[in-house]
Amino acid sequence: MNQTLPLSQWLSASRPDDTVIAWLGDHTWTLGQLRYDVALLVNELQRQEGERWALCFENSYLFIVALLATLSVGKTPVIPGHCRVSLLEEQRSLFHGVLSDQTLEWRGILHVVSSAKTSAPTTVALPDIVPSRCIELYTSGSTGQPKRVVKSVATLDKEAALLAARFADRLTGCRVVASVVPQHLYGLTFRIFLPVSLGMPLHAAMLYYAEQLVALDHHYRYLFVSSPAFLKRLDPNLTPPPVNMILSAGGMLSWQHVIDTQRWFGVWPDEIYGSTETGILAWRQRQQDILPWLPFPDVRIVAEGDAFRAFSPLIACEAGLLLDDILQIENSGCFHLAGRRGRVVKIEEKRISLSEVERRLMSLEGIRDAAALPVTRGGRQGIGAVLVLEEALRQTLQQTNIKALELSWRRALLPWLEPVAVPRYWRIVDEIPVNSMNKRVYAQLQESFNESP
Repeated sequence: MNQTLPLSQWLSASRPDDTVIAWLGDHTWTLGQLRYDVALLVNELQRQEGERWALCFENSYLFIVALLATLSVGKTPVIPGHCRVSLLEEQRSLFHGVLSDQTLEWRGILHVVSSAKTSAPTTVALPDIVPSRCIELYTSGSTGQPKRVVKSVATLDKEAALLAARFADRLTGCRVVASVVPQHLYGLTFRIFLPVSLGMPLHAAMLYYAEQLVALDHHYRYLFVSSPAFLKRLDPNLTPPPVNMILSAGGMLSWQHVIDTQRWFGVWPDEIYGSTETGILAWRQRQQDILPWLPFPDVRIVAEGDAFRAFSPLIACEAGLLLDDILQIENSGCFHLAGRRGRVVKIEEKRISLSEVERRLMSLEGIRDAAALPVTRGGRQGIGAVLVLEEALRQTLQQTNIKALELSWRRALLPWLEPVAVPRYWRIVDEIPVNSMNKRVYAQLQESFNESP
């Protein structure tokens, strides 16, 4: 099953019309239907002058229709990373119009894409999709401004092939369900390119809750493409669906959540390391806590000063790309992650690594998760710590003065951290807030320190 079909051949005659592409509830879309729907949209787009079209879809089948039609007519699909109208308005200079499955309150050109109620054999010869055609993705970037990342169709095809070579044996006979949207590279690669290139039926809707997983038809087996945030919210009281494989990317999955995931599904999750810019770089399946990342074939990561540079078949630049992470590389080429390179702040003329503060906080007994950030009060800057506690410590907290607990944490940290790096401000929360790709929402964390000392 590990022979992938490149995007330029997704609509070719090598697969029969009744091949299942996607489903939603009781409705199924076949390859014949996809050919017909793409042909209809191609006819529409050929009448449109704009060259750049934003793809904003909830339904993944209709996303595929729009992606193939846009590329077929030589236009550029733009994936803005979200479907919120307010942000589309801010970024309207990035595209000519919007293709969507929703009637958006968008004040520009909008074409609502739907699937035809009936289909007929498509006799129209669709234009070939050249592998050098590109898809543009926009991430939030470190400054909050949209950052443009260009991916060729050939690169995305290659990424799907790398994944198939590694995992296809476990994917035979599976359907694909996901808790991530195709508006990000992770969702685009794993939820769209991988299943379509391998001929695996995909679920057209995004899963938001564990209850939706439970409701899946138990006559099938599934690949679940998840974010760490979803796996943290599993309900052990529910009955899991028959899952062959779980993929997790977009952020770190704690060892406790790895264990909880395995207990519920009966399957150890496979974790993926990479970024929008680099594509996939490495993977691991932990059955013990401390396990290194194994690079994909022909991926090479080398130290460069205090940074690390990645080289990969998926990175077009011959000079490779600098990573935002700090790595500890073993002689075998495998590596461990040791924090974020850019998470350094200056307090009282001393450089403080927020990643190091978080690591030391996580080593304290009873702390399940931690986030450190600079907090300014009365013109003076200090470190704030947002903590998630284990249940036993939460119970203790109800009977203990919080100030006494904070003092004990400070004392425990002083042997390891500069005094100015020891948190001055503390917040206890149920969960660290994250977005759909498990990236921490630091603006929300900052707001929690605006209330009271």
